[in-house]
Amino acid sequence: MFSGAQISLYPMAGNFVGIILDALRALDPYRERLRIETDDLSTLLVGPPEVLFPAMRDLFVAASSSGEHCVLHATLSRGCPGEPDDAICQTAEYGGPREPLEQRKAAALKSVGSAPVTDMQAAAQFSLYVMGTGDHMDEIYGCIDFLKQSGVFGRAKNFCTRLDGDAGAVFATIEAALCRFGPPEGHVTIDLTVSANSPTRR
Repeated sequence: MFSGAQISLYPMAGNFVGIILDALRALDPYRERLRIETDDLSTLLVGPPEVLFPAMRDLFVAASSSGEHCVLHATLSRGCPGEPDDAICQTAEYGGPREPLEQRKAAALKSVGSAPVTDMQAAAQFSLYVMGTGDHMDEIYGCIDFLKQSGVFGRAKNFCTRLDGDAGAVFATIEAALCRFGPPEGHVTIDLTVSANSPTRR
């Protein structure tokens, strides 16, 4: 099953080039398990979700550790029928027959509870889109119920949900939302924005 993200990183600082280039070193431990392609708009990361999300998290934390206001925007997708399956996306963590919704919510909460602590506070907002299934609203409501118990739920907003907390738990929550809800081989997408060090919150 294809899974990947188009990500763009925006440090709000005059030395944004240096911050981005330094932060990209955080991807080095993941390069053998990800396909990475960069152009002048974004960077594509393709690989299994259990590698993809820690890589995104570490990139974001590395950039934000500069102390400057940093924003990461990503379009995430799994199971896109327009993308060929990529062998690099093979996962032992996800797949197989779909478990009942309550079991998937429990697994999602467990994964957030075991997320590493990064000591970087992050705010995020995201929208989940479950494609092509008649029960898509049941899946979305199930995800919302999980989010409210996740420990990082901020509030519902128009068209999206806000999360606040340590970046480790925030990215683990987004991973669970993408991978635990919707059919295991179905198309699910997320539109995500994550921010740290915003002057608005000081």
